[in-house]
Amino acid sequence: MTKYVLKRLLHGLVSSIIVVTIVMIMIYTMLDRNLIFATDNVFKNYGNNEKTAYMYRKWEEYGYLDLITYNDFLLDLVDKGELDEETQKKVASIGKKPENDSEATAEYVQKFYDWCSANGYTVTRLNAIMVTPKKYANGGAQQLFASKDLPVTNRLIKYVTGLVSIDNIHYVDEDIDIGKRAITFTLHDPVYGGEKFSPAIIGNGTYHKYLLYVDKVFPYLHQNLVTLNLGKSYAVNAGVDVFETMTKKQGSYVMSTMTFPTGLTEESADDLHSATFVYGSMSANKVNSDRFTDDYTNVTTFKSGKSKMGYSFSIGIIAVLLSYLIGIPMGIAMAKNKDKLIDKIGTIYIVFIIAVPSLAYIFLFKAIGGKIGLPTTFDMESTSKLIYVLPIISLALPSIGNLMKWLRRYMIDQMNSDYVKFARSGGLTEGEIFRKHILKNASIPIIHGIPAGILSALVGAIITERVYTVPGAGNLLTIAINQYDNGVIVGVTLFYALLSVISVIAGDVLISIVDPRISYSGKAR
Repeated sequence: MTKYVLKRLLHGLVSSIIVVTIVMIMIYTMLDRNLIFATDNVFKNYGNNEKTAYMYRKWEEYGYLDLITYNDFLLDLVDKGELDEETQKKVASIGKKPENDSEATAEYVQKFYDWCSANGYTVTRLNAIMVTPKKYANGGAQQLFASKDLPVTNRLIKYVTGLVSIDNIHYVDEDIDIGKRAITFTLHDPVYGGEKFSPAIIGNGTYHKYLLYVDKVFPYLHQNLVTLNLGKSYAVNAGVDVFETMTKKQGSYVMSTMTFPTGLTEESADDLHSATFVYGSMSANKVNSDRFTDDYTNVTTFKSGKSKMGYSFSIGIIAVLLSYLIGIPMGIAMAKNKDKLIDKIGTIYIVFIIAVPSLAYIFLFKAIGGKIGLPTTFDMESTSKLIYVLPIISLALPSIGNLMKWLRRYMIDQMNSDYVKFARSGGLTEGEIFRKHILKNASIPIIHGIPAGILSALVGAIITERVYTVPGAGNLLTIAINQYDNGVIVGVTLFYALLSVISVIAGDVLISIVDPRISYSGKAR
């Protein structure tokens, strides 16, 4: 079994990477890269040369190309010792047109052209756009930069190798002013004033200050040492990783009395355990210097609601439980009473669920629910559990119908099997035949789908969440597609693929436990 699971897991990982590769090829080679500016209000405000330069900067940010400006080139020469800072400042400003460059500037501009040509970059020089001989047009300043399209293979390798990051004391490049680069263990977390037993592992020189800590929030033991990086968002939740977008809490701030590292006590929603390093942030900001003793000043906040994944899972897992609690007994009853009243009623329900588009019956139940007083719009600030009722019902209804349909079919197939006839002739009662043979064999395909049902709850339901405005993970992919957020599209695709792989493997393991006749060892029986 172990060998089988590892083999399937390896194949699944390879398949997931192939899926991501296909998605990247589609995004970066088949779609017009100008589409990313469709909802970009900043882009619309720029004009002339500045708009062109902005386009290239965004293309670099989105991963389409590698961009280097003329000034970047000069600074690199300074770092290499091939150019002194005084000369760099003199030749940094190019003329409005090439013929307006000074002799020294023209020399280094030519070096820039030569370097770009040797390294596969295409140089773009935009001459100044003037409204008068001395006045630039809006965004008309001269520009000089070079770009090179990034191959999908390079982008894929960079993405895959960066999926998992492990924090370490060498993360911070800058000098650490307070203390030395180290990882320390304490039994009394400074966040709690060091007065109570609260183990924590604290880093200096790491990205996160707290690598491991304990608090009162489930699952009580938390870590920042290993981070999953599915891809950075550019539009949906700008600058934030996809996984963090799905797992970060939402809602209003939760205030509490907080004691900061400097000893300052005030009402705050800051989560000090989330502190990350920002070079120079303490000295540059008086608010930070009043609260913190080092540059670990960037913190998230405590919020009252669940994360996107949390809302989706809460609704999805209850819907899964309801579907099995209702669908399985109904499917059994229909099979045992084939062509009788309960079977006909169940068949009508199955036909209705299959025939009517999901959007139609979701709106139907939303209207009915609204008439009887149930909330029809999800509100994160509401304390009423009734806001979950309609989304759960809408999500459970099709699953109930599918379970009824397939369990009825599997059981009827088993009832007509030869081994059932032999069992009857052997003297077994109908009850024994049903419990020990028919139900057990018919339930195997149903049991295989249990892990998939549970794991799919993590990603939510697109239509249901949109209709009831649930702030879940279900519509994250559609929003990303609408906003051409490439990072989110790739990240969510990989997440879906990995969940699919895990659900299939977990289903195989589960049915081998339920039915010992099923073996994945590869040995002949």
